[in-house]
Amino acid sequence: MITITASDPDCRARTGILHLPKGDVPIPAFMPVGTNGTVKAILHSSLEEIGYPLILGNTYHLYLRPGTEVIGKYGSLHKFSSWKGNILTDSGGFQVFSLSSFRKISSDGVTFQSHIDGSRHHLTPEKVVEIQTLLGSDIQMQLDVCTEPGINKKEALKALELTTEWAKRAKQKRSEQDEHYKGSLFGIVQGNFYKELREQSAGQLTELNLPGYAIGGLSVGEEPEVFNEYLHFTAPLLPDEKPKYVMGIGTPDYMLEAMEAGIDLFDCVYPTRVARNGTCFTLEGMLNLKNARFKDDMNPIDNECRCSTCSRYTRGYLRHLFSAREILGPMLVTHHNLHFLYSMMEQARASIAEGRFMAFKKSFMERFRGMV
Repeated sequence: MITITASDPDCRARTGILHLPKGDVPIPAFMPVGTNGTVKAILHSSLEEIGYPLILGNTYHLYLRPGTEVIGKYGSLHKFSSWKGNILTDSGGFQVFSLSSFRKISSDGVTFQSHIDGSRHHLTPEKVVEIQTLLGSDIQMQLDVCTEPGINKKEALKALELTTEWAKRAKQKRSEQDEHYKGSLFGIVQGNFYKELREQSAGQLTELNLPGYAIGGLSVGEEPEVFNEYLHFTAPLLPDEKPKYVMGIGTPDYMLEAMEAGIDLFDCVYPTRVARNGTCFTLEGMLNLKNARFKDDMNPIDNECRCSTCSRYTRGYLRHLFSAREILGPMLVTHHNLHFLYSMMEQARASIAEGRFMAFKKSFMERFRGMV
């Protein structure tokens, strides 16, 4: 499933190709999040224009709306949404975790109330595999038990054991699916912030010999230093011949740190969410276009950016769009932010191939930390 073409001599960073049913994906790769079958405020054709071959959808949200019956009539989420590339679907475990007061976890699965209409639903590891198979997911994630920082070791162990058991059941269900479906099932490492539990979880999941693995339970509110510590501890526990994925990171500092640890895939709503509020990525740091000082600024968002937004529009005009609450503003800044990250990934892959990733990371972050 993965071909590694180069590894950096000074860290675990690596580059290569992830082979998926809808085409190859250069790694490391960032995946824009299309929770409801759309990456908010940007056309699929624009994502293709930038170069993205893989986006993310969410099982929980698509299961509730429009529902599997509707998408099933189209044959896949790809056909329903007219997306030609690959799709990774999250199991919905994190969304259920965020509904802590409206869900109940048992050994069988999880029962929860819909955030849309309050209706009750029950998801099992097997049902989540069935839903993602119906969606035609090129990568599907197992149902897991996500935990927040600060829980005790006993609670973390219980969540780990359930996640492992659910991974076994998901693997069995995946083996029973139609042979024409080519999507791969990834397991998710849990263990909260207990290293021995992380090691236990990684060991148990590795024994299942799944096609790929994600490191769960990171970027859930912990301090950056803790994230880095547990990232670098957990990543080497997973097999190097399999894809490695960290969910929920979408800023240069977190992604570059993950690349250093040997991570291949990342996703996050952050780049598109902040774009809708007028916040942009630039090589000099984050920029908020709503600031009054950009009222008559005739520069592009980033003078070195070659995206269609920066090639055509000024900061002053974009600020006007946000002040007037014109929908074009979020669309243009979303395009810029996703182009910025795609360009950063291209540069990171080139630096790994040339054996200079650590120098690239250092120079990029020294510049990016300067706030505009």
